[in-house]
Amino acid sequence: MAEGLCGHLMEISPWCKFEGSAWANPKGEGERGWEELPYWLKGFIDLGYILKDERIVKEARRWVEAVLSSQEEDGYFGPRDNKRNNDLWPNMIMLYVLRSFYDATGDKRVLPFMEKYFRWQFSQPPESLLPGSWQKWRGGDNLDSIYWLYNRTGEKWLLDLAKIIHERTADWTNGIPTWHGVNICQGFREPAQFYQQAKDPLYLEAAERNYRTVMDIYGQVPGGMFGADENCRPGYSDPRQAAETCSMVEFMFSDEILLSITGNPIYADRCEEIAFNSLPPAFTPDMKALHYLTAPNMIQLDSKDHSPLIQNSGEMLSYNPYSYRCCQHNHSHGWPYFSEHLWMATRDRGIAATLYAPCKLKAKVGDGKEIQIIEETDYPFDEKIKFTFLIKQDTYFPLYLRVPNWCNAPKLILKGEELKVEAKPLSYIVIKRNWRNGDVLELTLPMEIGVKVWEKNHNAVSVNRGPLTYSLRIGEKWVRYGGTDEWPAYEVYPTTPWNYALLADINNPESSFKVVKRKGALPYQPFSLEGAPIEIIAKGRILPEWKEERGMVGLLPDSPVSSEMPLEEIRLIPMGCARLRISAFPRLER
Repeated sequence: MAEGLCGHLMEISPWCKFEGSAWANPKGEGERGWEELPYWLKGFIDLGYILKDERIVKEARRWVEAVLSSQEEDGYFGPRDNKRNNDLWPNMIMLYVLRSFYDATGDKRVLPFMEKYFRWQFSQPPESLLPGSWQKWRGGDNLDSIYWLYNRTGEKWLLDLAKIIHERTADWTNGIPTWHGVNICQGFREPAQFYQQAKDPLYLEAAERNYRTVMDIYGQVPGGMFGADENCRPGYSDPRQAAETCSMVEFMFSDEILLSITGNPIYADRCEEIAFNSLPPAFTPDMKALHYLTAPNMIQLDSKDHSPLIQNSGEMLSYNPYSYRCCQHNHSHGWPYFSEHLWMATRDRGIAATLYAPCKLKAKVGDGKEIQIIEETDYPFDEKIKFTFLIKQDTYFPLYLRVPNWCNAPKLILKGEELKVEAKPLSYIVIKRNWRNGDVLELTLPMEIGVKVWEKNHNAVSVNRGPLTYSLRIGEKWVRYGGTDEWPAYEVYPTTPWNYALLADINNPESSFKVVKRKGALPYQPFSLEGAPIEIIAKGRILPEWKEERGMVGLLPDSPVSSEMPLEEIRLIPMGCARLRISAFPRLER
């Protein structure tokens, strides 16, 4: 990311140019003062501090200093056009930037700055707050920052403001007020956020109901997303319907927020499903370009107009660093925020491994002692995770290890000895002990092959192993069609057949597939066709009647299907490695 689009967007996008920007002006006057700059900065600043990248940190701080200098006497900050238009949405995003800056530096200006701004909000007539548009659907983002500040200052009036913001936000408690994809990904969680104050389980239930309402209609596909190529549209729920890159990163962040509020591991499962299966193919492997839409079934990524099969006209599928204005900027926080939620504190002064990835953790536990944990793993491609404890003196604290929903028999080895584990899927293994320097804990999450039948989507099938779904390996031909030598734009075309029906024994999936693991170390970029660390060997037949439609996958036929074509050995790779992909297959009759 640092060397790709996110780390260099100020060289590409006019909305990220400091000179002339209303975000860089102390009086908030100038151009390009809406959502684009804070969208990008939201992840860019976290990327810099995570990597300790001086170049990125310096650039991010330049913007932060400009924003901190823009506050008016009444407390408002940022571009004045937004104030004149009564639009709080861009500032909601910029508050995340300031929060990250505070968490990284402890800068004493941030808390009083935010308090003064929220006092300005509190002084406004309630009926003037969040009157419409994005801010009304996404008021949960404003609520999130109010609670963040309250947790650090304890100012009771902030809860009064929070209640007003909740009441002025679109009513997510009683249904789905908008079918716009990104609005859903950000807004569905708002009742659960207000639950922290209201303490009524009704609000937690509302957020979950919102999720299930959307997914039961438009999310009957692998990859954790739902079909909303701008908006969810009745009749457009086939696996060729796509999700915006914006939607993916916002859906992941909503899961991370809900996980922190509830502790429910289902939200970690949902976050990983998107992160490992849907998000990587939204970008070129070098992350120097992205596209607007990514679907579970995609056979050609060209720059042509595919409407009305896709809601919007124009270029939507090809990889272009210069296009896709909202996603171009709002992709930046996907991986940084994911990284920041790998571990969470627990109320009993312990720590929880909530998402799994290689990392190094520093934390204060127990009575305040600092510890370090080195986590080594090739997860999600491998089932083993190793934790090494670096502790100056023996320290007692509880350690929580998430058990995903797909794992039935986790195993633990501590200092070479196997521990008895009684943990069900969607739970936590809890180890309470006196930890010592050099302790090594090895967690194994056995991954079994499973076949998911999408009964509400033509009875199609998808193949899963652990947190990964697998897609047909389709040969890729990359054709440059624009951009520059440094920042090229590409179309991607298939070089091998894609229209296979899959032979799969639903009752005994292991009998239909063979797992082949790549030898050697995990590639630097495993989420690519060439770098795929695992393949699954399967069998299928070409389905001649399943054809492309205007450069897109034809609608799935109803399963089961038959074909007179020869039975072939086909190869599946992780869905996140496949830019061209068939992830939901027609099921072949034996």
